[in-house]
Amino acid sequence: MAQLDSFSVPDFHLPFGNSKHPQAARANAEATSWVLRHELVTNAAEEFAGIGCGHLAGRVSGEASYDTIVLLAEWMAWSFVLDDQHDHLIRAGQLTAWRPVTDAITAYLETGKADGAASLRNALVTGFIDLCDRILAGMPEGPAARYRAHVPLMLRSLDQEAGNRRAGERPSLQDYILMRRHSSQLLPMMDMVEAGLGLDLPQHIHDLPEFRAVVESAVDVISWGNDVFSLPKEYSCGDNNNIVSLVAAWEGRSIQDAVQAVEGRIQVRIEDYLACERRLFLVMDSQPETDPSVRSDVARIVRSYEDWMIGADLWQRYECTRYRDERFAAGLESAYTRPDLISAA
Repeated sequence: MAQLDSFSVPDFHLPFGNSKHPQAARANAEATSWVLRHELVTNAAEEFAGIGCGHLAGRVSGEASYDTIVLLAEWMAWSFVLDDQHDHLIRAGQLTAWRPVTDAITAYLETGKADGAASLRNALVTGFIDLCDRILAGMPEGPAARYRAHVPLMLRSLDQEAGNRRAGERPSLQDYILMRRHSSQLLPMMDMVEAGLGLDLPQHIHDLPEFRAVVESAVDVISWGNDVFSLPKEYSCGDNNNIVSLVAAWEGRSIQDAVQAVEGRIQVRIEDYLACERRLFLVMDSQPETDPSVRSDVARIVRSYEDWMIGADLWQRYECTRYRDERFAAGLESAYTRPDLISAA
């Protein structure tokens, strides 16, 4: 498909403040070194550093320690490589090589054991093992259980994306929104931030419909905004896993009109988030058994979701070269992709 002739990202008017860790640039350098050391990327240090994983981690981690920010930045770096390798295999028609890698990742998450010599030769698997061990070692029980649950859902959502592209399927908007909450890869990272803030919210809080609504609305705002930033790439290669493309198709709009429609949807979702937040605290305050310390912890988590929404937007606009790279906009995987990373496993 042709590239977009002209494209600009709207201002989503996110009504949140944001601060950035003063050592975010150092965290970015450490995450880049980690990727190179694990041979997830070779000969493309500058290009990879331009993604700015450390800058994003420094914006969404609140007052977490520097070590937490570095670990989150390394996980983000791994996630970007995972996502781009998945895209590469789809375009190359080599998806059969994907299953052994994700099976090894899931098995290690479940058992703590690394089986299979072939998978252990793959940098995505060995990189995951290194990160997983360090992430879970510092996690309280609650966030750890949610992290263990969210990673397989994340991997499964990538399979759903591949199915949509391989079969030329066009998911409904609702099906896409549900899938995107996992393919965004946000939920495991939010678990990491919760733990990094020294918090362990009781599961019954996470199970509250009002709390789930807060999380879902925040994830939708971030994911749909990212779809707008990444639209040139997906449009150019006919990838229908993008809310703008789906709005255009299902509502009979031009791409430019669809961008404006998604901008409107994002603004509505921001209002949803604010309303859900108010309802959450009304429900908690109406329950006499609510522990004041739990309420305080919920307030800190809610603030972290606001950091995610505004921080991701600022990072994409000003600190990340990924969405401005002409090769990315032309529908190619980013400049650092190793074509042999998975096929060589």
